[in-house]
Amino acid sequence: MDAKGKIAKAAGLMSAATFISRILGFVRDMIFAFYFGATGTSDTFFQAFKIPNLLRELLAEGSMSSAFIPVLTEYRERGGEYEARRLVKITFTFILAIVGLICLFGIAFSPAIVTVIAPGFLGSPEKFSLTVLLTRIMFPFLLFVSLAALVMGALNTKRVFFVPALAPAMLNITLIMSIVWFESRTRQPIIAAAIGVLVGGLVQFAFQLPSFFKNGYSLGIDVALRHPGLRKMFSLLVPATLALSVGQINIIVSSILASFLPQGSITYLFYSMRLIQFPIGIFGVAMGMAVLPTLSEHAVRGDFEHLREDFSFALRLLFFIAVPSMAGLIALREPIVNLLFQRGQFDHIATQGTAQALLFYAIGIWSIVGVRVMTTTFYAMQNTKTPVRIAMIGLASNLLLSLILMVPLRHSGLALANSLASAINFFLLSFFLRKKLLRIDARKIMRSFFQVALSSLFMGLTGWMLLRGELWTHGGATALKSTYLCGTMILCLIIYILSTSFMKNEEMRYIRGMIMKKIGKG
Repeated sequence: MDAKGKIAKAAGLMSAATFISRILGFVRDMIFAFYFGATGTSDTFFQAFKIPNLLRELLAEGSMSSAFIPVLTEYRERGGEYEARRLVKITFTFILAIVGLICLFGIAFSPAIVTVIAPGFLGSPEKFSLTVLLTRIMFPFLLFVSLAALVMGALNTKRVFFVPALAPAMLNITLIMSIVWFESRTRQPIIAAAIGVLVGGLVQFAFQLPSFFKNGYSLGIDVALRHPGLRKMFSLLVPATLALSVGQINIIVSSILASFLPQGSITYLFYSMRLIQFPIGIFGVAMGMAVLPTLSEHAVRGDFEHLREDFSFALRLLFFIAVPSMAGLIALREPIVNLLFQRGQFDHIATQGTAQALLFYAIGIWSIVGVRVMTTTFYAMQNTKTPVRIAMIGLASNLLLSLILMVPLRHSGLALANSLASAINFFLLSFFLRKKLLRIDARKIMRSFFQVALSSLFMGLTGWMLLRGELWTHGGATALKSTYLCGTMILCLIIYILSTSFMKNEEMRYIRGMIMKKIGKG
């Protein structure tokens, strides 16, 4: 199988596993919305989870993989399996020591942290105290997901993608069980959700261990913390934490500003962000992780011609899938929010608030997923300085735009600022990547993007026209709504496939060829 086939297969496996995890995530969110609605209690949970979740992005799944996989690939290529396995043990020891210490500091200084991330809560002592308690309960979650990210990166270098991508589903299952089982058994039901997050992180780590051991790895203490591989990884990790986490930092900025807006604003932003994370996680993150080992191998061997080709293919294939998802979320935003969340304490006002934020967040999906692949390409070449400089520009842009737009648009303005900042990030990254690689097949990428954007427009307009009416203004009728929504989505998908086929889109031809080849083998 050629490199393109390996990338497409790996992305497909990761997307399938991530899809399962995201579906369970939506079930989790539906249950959470039913029990806690869009209230002050839900605001405290989401705000308390912001810092552990941000640090997860900073120190675990994003930057850890981006720094760990290229270095581990290099050591396996040049030093063999023994050196690769030893580097895994050294990294395991490093994570236990450093991330464990961070968790202890986070627990100790939770009141100061909450003061910074939710200054609007200071006027309500009960709300502030509850947020501090939830923060302390969930902080150790960071250690477990950091260890899970280490195991995931080691498995990815062995071309094992499905099990690591499925591991986050264990977190969702654990959280669902915790809320349903303990909600009625505790004085403060929201604490059950926080405990579910903590235990879920441990389960996410443990779920991958059988596959980890099966592939020849082992866990143990190796205190050779001056190992050149670890030093190299650390030199990549520090800037990578800033570059890859700019999206999470932007979310934190939005949450801080939203704490000054009317009650429910933080929850609207959370649920709308959860919805756009569905295509971003399934396609953007999955593609970034799937392409990183292949691009890293090209970079280690100095094969920049194939690196350019595989980058261009990955970006075009990603746009082919992500852009119609973006159009679908924009066109069907209110029916989707209504069906998923409008029940119990989550009323129609909450649906409208979430749908408004979803519109402006969804506008930026194409650039968010594009940034994932571009930063991955820089990291494959072990260049982390360029993405971090650009990320800082994106961060400043988000803050400035948020302050400007939150006045007329309130929470929707914060969502729009996030999308505009991600577009700035994308265009700057593409400019400097082209300088680095001399060419990036820009014409090919733009032609493909135009085809999928036009096809997505036809598809989105069809869906919007079909799903209008009073049905989507009230709760209930779940079966009927599910039928209408699923049927419309299937029709939209058919329209998109026919449209891209008519335009002779190259990615459509490639996917169709892979499917026919698979059927032929079957």
